[in-house]
Amino acid sequence: MKLPKELIEKFREPYISELENYINSKVETIVKVKSKRLLETKNGQKYLLLTFEDKTGILRAIDWFNAEKNDAKINVGNVVRTQGKVVIYDGRIQLNILEDSNIIVLNEDEYNIERFVSESKMSSESAKTKISYFIDTIKNDTLKKLLIEIFKNDENLSEAFMSAPAGLRVHHNYVGGLAEHSITVASICENVSKIYTWLDRDLLITGALLHDIGKIYDYEISSHGIELTQKGELIGHIVSGFDIVKEKLNKINASSELSEKLLHMILSHHGELEWGSPVLPKTPEAYVLHMIENMDSKLNRMHNIKERELEINPEKIWSDFDPSLGRRILLKHDERG
Repeated sequence: MKLPKELIEKFREPYISELENYINSKVETIVKVKSKRLLETKNGQKYLLLTFEDKTGILRAIDWFNAEKNDAKINVGNVVRTQGKVVIYDGRIQLNILEDSNIIVLNEDEYNIERFVSESKMSSESAKTKISYFIDTIKNDTLKKLLIEIFKNDENLSEAFMSAPAGLRVHHNYVGGLAEHSITVASICENVSKIYTWLDRDLLITGALLHDIGKIYDYEISSHGIELTQKGELIGHIVSGFDIVKEKLNKINASSELSEKLLHMILSHHGELEWGSPVLPKTPEAYVLHMIENMDSKLNRMHNIKERELEINPEKIWSDFDPSLGRRILLKHDERG
C-alpha cells in the first residue's frame, strides 16, 4: 500500500533548514557529508569536525565521542543517518553528535535523492504563468505559433523544460533552473527592448526563452544528484536546442529568414568560439541575448557562492577562488577597513 504524501512528509526526518525549530532537542536526520576534519585539542582529545548538507542548507556538526571511528567509516559525499543535539554555537546552528549515536552510511536505496537536489525558488506554476505572459505579448504570428507549439501543444517538451536544471555545477544547477534562467533572461531582454526600441522585441524574447532548451537532454537526476547524460556529453545543448527548434519551425512552416535569425541566436549565445558557440553573434538580438544570458549565469553563481559561504562562516569577508568566475568575490564589507 502506498502511503499518502502528507503522511510521509509528516514523519520524515527534518531538513537542515528546519533544525532551528529543534534547539536544545535531540534529532535524527539524514544528510550528505560535505567535508570532514579529524582534529585534536590542546589536551590531546580527538574530535571530528563535519559539514553536512541537504537541499535546504549547510550544517556544522561535531563528534567528541567516536571521532576516529567515524572518520575512518565515512567519506565526503556519503549520505548518512545520524543523531545529535541541536545547539547554537558561535551564532549559528550546530549538531553535537550524541555519544551513543552510530553514524550510519546509507545505501542508494535507503534515502530519497530529492532530499539533496535543490529546487528553483520559482515554482513551476509561476514559471508557466510568466511564459504565458510572454506568449500573449508576442505580436509576430510565426513566433507566437512557435512558442505555443513548444510550451502549450507539446506537453512532454514543456514539462521537461519546467523541471530541467540549467547546469551541472556553475549556474542554476537545480530542478527548475532552466525555466528560471530562461524567464529571467527574457524579462531583462524585454526591458532592454524598451530602451533600444529598434531591436526586434519578439525575436529577442523568443530567443531568450529558447536559447538553452537543448538542456532538457543534457542532465538527469540519479542517486548521485544531477548528472550529465551521454547525449549531453556527446552532443551538447547547443546542437540539441538547434534540432528541437528547427523541427518546430519546419512544422509551422516558418520562413527561412526568420528561422535563420532565431537559430543563429541559439547557435551563438555562448558568444565566443572558445566558449562553445560554432558562430559568433552577428545580429543585434543575438549579441544582446549573449550578454544578458552570460550576466544572469554569472550573477546566479555569485549569489549562490555568497549564500553558501556565509552560511558556513558568517564572518567570512572574501569567498574562496572560484574557477568558473576566475576570481574571489566580496561576501560582506570588512568593517575593519
